[in-house]
Amino acid sequence: MANAHAKNHDYHIVDPSPWPFVGSLSAFIMAVGAIMSMKGLAMGGLKAGPVLFGIGLLGVLYTMAAWWSDVIKEAQVRGDHTRVVQMHHRYGMIMFIASEVMFFVAWFWAFFDSSIYADEAKSFLRLEFTGGHWPPHGVEVLDPWHFPLINTLLLLTSSTTVTWAHHALLHNDRDGVKQALWLTVILAVCFTGVQAYEYTHAAFGFAGNIYGATFFMATGFHGFHVIVGTIFLAVCLLRVYNGDFTPKQHLGFEFAAWYWHFVDVVWMFLFISIYLWGSHWGAAALPH
Repeated sequence: MANAHAKNHDYHIVDPSPWPFVGSLSAFIMAVGAIMSMKGLAMGGLKAGPVLFGIGLLGVLYTMAAWWSDVIKEAQVRGDHTRVVQMHHRYGMIMFIASEVMFFVAWFWAFFDSSIYADEAKSFLRLEFTGGHWPPHGVEVLDPWHFPLINTLLLLTSSTTVTWAHHALLHNDRDGVKQALWLTVILAVCFTGVQAYEYTHAAFGFAGNIYGATFFMATGFHGFHVIVGTIFLAVCLLRVYNGDFTPKQHLGFEFAAWYWHFVDVVWMFLFISIYLWGSHWGAAALPH
């Protein structure tokens, strides 16, 4: 009877966990708070939107930290992450990144549909906004060879440093991993700073023109992914100092590197299509 429940397979049967429920409840509270804040709604005469949003946000962050801590314990303390489980985790990360790719496809679709068919007579509102020209008349676009080029170099360099960190980890070079990850995080923070400066000095806004709407939705969501990736890498750096990763088991770092390369590739498409083609090269070829 003692061996009746002994594990004789390579799969991980997850223990009951409160975090899906807690995370869902926190996300719901955060969403309600955001809606109330945006709509200016009150609860009992009080503007409770920001308070609810803050409570929900803290709940989501706490859930993320606690849930991932449990996953780390499963991998390193209990040894539940066998080679089969790791393979399935990789499949899951691949599908997640594929879903993120399709997310950005929507914004690229919106941008190219608006720019290539700027003079589409059937879409009379678009024709009214663009004047049949792309970029629309009166929109002063950003110089792609200034801040966008700097950010391109920052991200390409960070992609190199995160690859350096991965190779250092495979060779058990702990100092090399720390140095490379520090450089990657610093470069990522610099990218966000440059993009924030670019946004605050842009000659066009989000509202009032289709160019600004498509530009800020595409580049803004990419910027959000950069922030998420930066946090991902910073957590990996902290775990390196804690001695969590080994050359044979470092899924957390591997997934962070995958995610960061995905962020780099998306930026290259953004730089070429929106900053270069949509602002300069494409404008000369489109109807005036």
